Amino acid sequence: GRAEALQETPGAGSAGRAGGAVEGRDGAAPGGAARAARLALAARPAGTLREECQAREPWDSGTALSRSRAGGERQRRPEPQRQHESGRRGPTPADARRAAAAVPARAMGAPWGRAAGRRFGRRRGRGLLPSASALAAAGLLCTALAAFCCWRQLPPLPWASSAPPRPVAVLLWWEPFAGRDSGARPPPDCWLRFNISGCRLLTDRAAYGEAQAVLFHHRDLVKEPRDWPPPWGAPVLWADELELRVLDDEEAVAAEALATSGLRPPGQRWVWMNFESPSHSPGLRNLAGNLFNWTLSYRADSDIFVPYGYLYPRTHPSDQPLGLAPPLARKRGLVAWVVSNWDERQARVRYYHQLSQHVSVDVFGRSGPGRPVPSIGLLHTVARYKFYLAFENSQHLDYITEKLWRNALLAGAVPVVLGPDRANYERFMPRGAFIHVDDFPSASSLAAYLLFLDRNPAVYRRYFSWRRSYAVHITSFWDEPWCRACQAVQSAGDRPKSIRNLARWFER
Repeated sequence: GRAEALQETPGAGSAGRAGGAVEGRDGAAPGGAARAARLALAARPAGTLREECQAREPWDSGTALSRSRAGGERQRRPEPQRQHESGRRGPTPADARRAAAAVPARAMGAPWGRAAGRRFGRRRGRGLLPSASALAAAGLLCTALAAFCCWRQLPPLPWASSAPPRPVAVLLWWEPFAGRDSGARPPPDCWLRFNISGCRLLTDRAAYGEAQAVLFHHRDLVKEPRDWPPPWGAPVLWADELELRVLDDEEAVAAEALATSGLRPPGQRWVWMNFESPSHSPGLRNLAGNLFNWTLSYRADSDIFVPYGYLYPRTHPSDQPLGLAPPLARKRGLVAWVVSNWDERQARVRYYHQLSQHVSVDVFGRSGPGRPVPSIGLLHTVARYKFYLAFENSQHLDYITEKLWRNALLAGAVPVVLGPDRANYERFMPRGAFIHVDDFPSASSLAAYLLFLDRNPAVYRRYFSWRRSYAVHITSFWDEPWCRACQAVQSAGDRPKSIRNLARWFER
């Protein structure tokens, strides 16, 4: 079996032939061939077997590839995952050990018992030629050792070819925040936008039964009246008829919808999509258990993880943001903050009041003490400041929004963050790329540190060292989550799953 595996592997021709020769000797080898082999082995100096094993090593990937090219064959390196899924593999160290262990000790010339030891001792000096079985064992052992030494260099397996992703249809039940009566805009091209192929994005509810996944945006999901897909196989109620029934008995219809909404087409996934924090997700606890079997959110433990932004390795000089550090000559202000939802009860507003007593903060926005964003736009406005308050409206696991990725990092300001703890931020970005309010015992000490950085440009520039290696990606809503859902369904297979308590998972 071992010899057959090596013979089937392209580029392992020498090992395959060695294995075949061993198999012939173990079988009905002609007597003349065996005698000739014994004479040849007796004529070798000591250590020749080891040299032969070392001589076998050139059947590595380079030699095999040159042979295949000479024969007109083409080799292609497969994807590691596809190679694993093929169910067949090249030799590994464990295979080599098993092959060596499979050879009977008697065939390898090993003595058994005291008498055998005495015989071996008496005959050792007589120059007794090894038997054919010993030759077979030596050849097989040498092949196994060569495989053990070179298994990492084996050429790619020909049957492990990458296949295009399977076609997947994903239905967006509502366009988020657009209203239920608004016309559906054309779906994005996932291939052109995000290099994801095989996606069929749907907005027509008549194709509900054809979709492998259906996206439900939470804010639109909890609006009244409830707008659920009809139970699979049940009569469809048109919108006007459903509205009349809701007016007659709203609670009963909602309960009926919750009870029967689990009857979806076989294999279809209902994806709960939400990018708000638990503090700003009303109606979360009113959703029935087992209603959704997938989640899509900024949470890293979601079934479909789509953060507000992320850093990726810089591959081209045009990757954003440009340059190793923003020009300091353009930075006329010290601290900026853009806020659209002003609430005195929020921790970020309370911290702002404390910080502004020790350092000047320019606030922009539609509410609170903010003034309108200048016509040059938000990014150009923030770029004029050295620091930006990337303060989240609530503190929850992984809740790190565009306030950090777009407003601060892309604009070229050092982010001062208030949100989850520092360790959570460091899961997604270098520790020296931001300032966390938790690093300081008080707002006054933070203000003193910002003033120190303002007076020391060399220390301030260290907060931009990440730009040598990384660029910033800003998530495109709602096109990117839609395409990422398609990509996730393509790679997930048919694993069944359900979420028994959505609120408990999201609020922890």
